[in-house]
Amino acid sequence: MKLIIRITAALALTLGLTVSALAQAASISGEVKKIDESAGKITLKHGPAKSLGMDEPMTMVYRVRDPAMLKQVRVGDKVSFEAEEAASGYTVTKIQKAK
Repeated sequence: MKLIIRITAALALTLGLTVSALAQAASISGEVKKIDESAGKITLKHGPAKSLGMDEPMTMVYRVRDPAMLKQVRVGDKVSFEAEEAASGYTVTKIQKAK
């Protein structure tokens, strides 16, 4: 019985670490270069974005899913963000100031 509990605990810990690693892998580090609230767009200079298939650092203009996100950041802020590819281009789905 103790063996089953140990195996279950180890499995749960491994699964938790894997989920955490995947969440961090989807997060992209960058810097806000420009904000265009009227168009609902943000320009971000960022490192590789593996979740988007981008292996090289670049500066790109992104749409934002929720225009209220643009009020949370300022030009020059270091940020961590998540984005997805849509028919209309790349869209930021989550953004926060880097810690």
